[in-house]
Amino acid sequence: MNNGNDTVRTRIRIAAIFWIPIAAALAVRFYVIQVKNHDFYLAEAKKCYTSVRKTSGRRGEILDRTGYLIVGNLPCVKISCSPCEIKSPLKRKRLAALLSIHFDRDFDYFYDRLSPTRPRRDREGRIVLDANGQPEMRQNSFLQLGRTVPIDKAEKLKRDLRANDIPLGAFSFLDTYTRTYPKRRMLANVIGYINIENDAPKPKMGLEKQLAKETSPETGRIKEEISRDGTPLDYGIQNISDARDGRNIYLTISEPIQAILEEELDAAYAKWNPDAIYAVIASPDGDILAIAQRPNYDPDDRSTFRNEAIRTRIAMDSFEPGSVAKPFTVGKALDWGVVKPDTRIDCEKGRWVYLGKPMTDTHHNEKLTVGEVIQKSSNIGTAKIALMLGEKRFCEGFSSFGFGSRTGLPLPGETRGTPIRIRKGDGLAVTRMPIGYSVRVTALQILRAYCALANGGKLPQLRMIDRIEDPATGEVTREPRQAEPQLFEHPEALAQLVDMMISVTRPGGTATKAAVKGYDVAGKTGTSHKYIEGKGYSSSQYYASFAGFVPAHRPRIVMVVATDNPKGSHFGGTVSAPVFSRTAERVLKMLNVPPDHPESEPEKKTADPAAAKPAAKPVAKTAAGAKTSAAVKPVAKPAAKPAGKEKSGARKVRRAPIPTDRSKRAPRPSAPSGGRAAQPGEFPPMAPVNGGAQKWR
Repeated sequence: MNNGNDTVRTRIRIAAIFWIPIAAALAVRFYVIQVKNHDFYLAEAKKCYTSVRKTSGRRGEILDRTGYLIVGNLPCVKISCSPCEIKSPLKRKRLAALLSIHFDRDFDYFYDRLSPTRPRRDREGRIVLDANGQPEMRQNSFLQLGRTVPIDKAEKLKRDLRANDIPLGAFSFLDTYTRTYPKRRMLANVIGYINIENDAPKPKMGLEKQLAKETSPETGRIKEEISRDGTPLDYGIQNISDARDGRNIYLTISEPIQAILEEELDAAYAKWNPDAIYAVIASPDGDILAIAQRPNYDPDDRSTFRNEAIRTRIAMDSFEPGSVAKPFTVGKALDWGVVKPDTRIDCEKGRWVYLGKPMTDTHHNEKLTVGEVIQKSSNIGTAKIALMLGEKRFCEGFSSFGFGSRTGLPLPGETRGTPIRIRKGDGLAVTRMPIGYSVRVTALQILRAYCALANGGKLPQLRMIDRIEDPATGEVTREPRQAEPQLFEHPEALAQLVDMMISVTRPGGTATKAAVKGYDVAGKTGTSHKYIEGKGYSSSQYYASFAGFVPAHRPRIVMVVATDNPKGSHFGGTVSAPVFSRTAERVLKMLNVPPDHPESEPEKKTADPAAAKPAAKPVAKTAAGAKTSAAVKPVAKPAAKPAGKEKSGARKVRRAPIPTDRSKRAPRPSAPSGGRAAQPGEFPPMAPVNGGAQKWR
C-alpha cells in the first residue's frame, strides 16, 4: 500500500521526466540563439533599431588664380518618402496638405502620389497587366519630394510632420550639396553646368565635364540608432566610411581681368549686334587670364539655355581669320632670309591676277616695303612673299605656330581647324592661306601663335589649370609647363616683325583704334568673308577680328577678339580693335604696368620769392598770341578778397598733410608677381530663416 510520500515522489518523477527534456531543449535552443547564431540574430535585431544613412562629400570648387570663388557648393537636403508606410488615410490627407504648402504643388498632385500601391511598369514605362487584364499593383515605396531643399525648409517640414503625428521613419532626409554659380554668367561657357540624370549629378559641357574625375566626391555611410517611429537618436552613431570631398581646381583666370573683359564684350555686343563675339586674354607664357563670349547663359537659370549660347564657341568654332594670319608668313620669311624689312614688293596697284584668279587690295599701292605690306595689310604683298618661300617652307613655317593642332585646353569639343597642307595641283592655296583664306583656325590657335610672338619666339602651351588642391590633406599639385620650342632662328627677325606690327596701330596703319594711350601696341586686324556651307562666300557677312599684345617690347597681355557677322561695319579695325584698346587700357592700369611713353606734365613755373620784383607794365597776350602793351586793358572780373597775404610772383598751393604713420595711409594698389590681381572681397553671409510648425486639427 502506497503512502502519501510515495505518491509525491511518483509525481515528481513524472514531472521530471516531462520537464527535463523541455528544459534541455530550451537550453539547446538558447545556446543556438545566444551563442551559435548570435551574430545573425544581432544583425536582425539591429535592422529594427538602426539604419544606415549615406553622407555626401562636396564636389570640388572652382576658383580663380588668387582663390576667388567661381563655382561652389550650397548645403541642402534631399528628401524622399515611402508612401506604403503611411497606413492611415487621415494621415495621408494631412501629409498631402503639408507637402502642397512646402513644395508649392496642389493637394491632388501629392494625394495621388501618396497612394500605398502603384501600378507596376516595364522598362519602357508601360503599365504591366495581370492575367485578368487589370494593372498589376506593387508597393509604393519611394516618392522623390525634393533634391535640393534648403536646410531651413527641411527643418520646418520635420517640425510640421511631428506636429501632425506623421512618422518620420517614412521619410529620408539626406544631407547633400547643390552646385552654385555665384558669378552667374561670368565664364559660363568655359565652366559648363551639371544636370541631374537618374537621380545623380551629370556634368555637362566645359570644365565641369572635363574635370569631373578630379572634382567628384566620394559617398560616406553613417550607422545610427532610431526610435520606433524612425526618429534618429543622439547615441549609438558610428561612422562606417567617411565621405571625401572632391578636389578644388584653381584656374589661371584672373577674376578682375575677366570682369573687365565681360563688360567690354557686353558693350560691343550691344553696339554691333553680331551673331557672336568672343575674346580671350593670356599672358605671353600661355596662361589664360580671361575668356568670354556672347551670347552666353546663366547656369542657375535654365530658361537661358539655348544651343547658340551654351556652346564653347571659342574652342568649337573655326573660321577663316583673314589678315590676322599675315604676320606668320612674313615673320618666317624674315627669319629665313627670304626678305628684309626694306625689300620692296610690287603690289600691282591693288589688283593682281595669278593662275587666272584675281586678288585685290583695299588700297591701290604700287610698291611697298615688307614693313608697309604689314602696315597697309596688303593681300598681294603677303601672297608674293609666300610664293618666295615656296609651298613646302610656307606650310612648315605656318604650321610651326600651332595651326592645324589642338591647344590642349580642358575644353570638350575643341576643334583642330584645317591641317596645314597644300593638295597637289592646288597652286592657288599658297597665295590664299597666307592671307587667312582656305584655312580655318580657332581663336585659341590664334592666341597661341601671338603668344609665341610676344614670348620671344617660343611657342607656349596654353594653360587654364594652375593647380589642384586636395581639401582633406591640403596637398597641392601644380600643373607642369611643357618645353617651349623656339620658332625663330634669328631673334632680330622677330624684333623687326614686332616693329612692323607696331606700325599697324599707329597713324597710317589699319588698326589705329587698337592703340592704347602711352603704350606701344603690336597687332594685326583681320576681315574675312564668311563662308556659308552650301552657298560659298557671303558678300554681306564677315568675320572681323583683331589680335595683338601690349606693351609691344615687354608684353604683359596677349589678346584676341573675333566678331561673327557684325552689323553696321565689318572691318576688324572698326569692330574688334576698339574692344582690344579699351580692355587693354583697363587691364594695364589694374596691373600697374608703367607706360612706354609717359605723358609729360606741364611744368608749374613758380617765381623765386627772393628775386621777385613788381612789374611796372604787365604784358598781355591777344587771342592770336601777339604781345600787347599794358595800355590795352582787357575787361577785368572782380577779384575775390584774398584769404591771406602771399609773396609777390609766387603761387600758393595748398596740399593736404601727408600722414607720417604708414599705417594711416590709404593702401596703394599693386600687382602681385606674375600679373595676378588683388583678392576681391568676399560674399556677405546669408541670414538664417526660422519658420513655425503648422498643424491641422
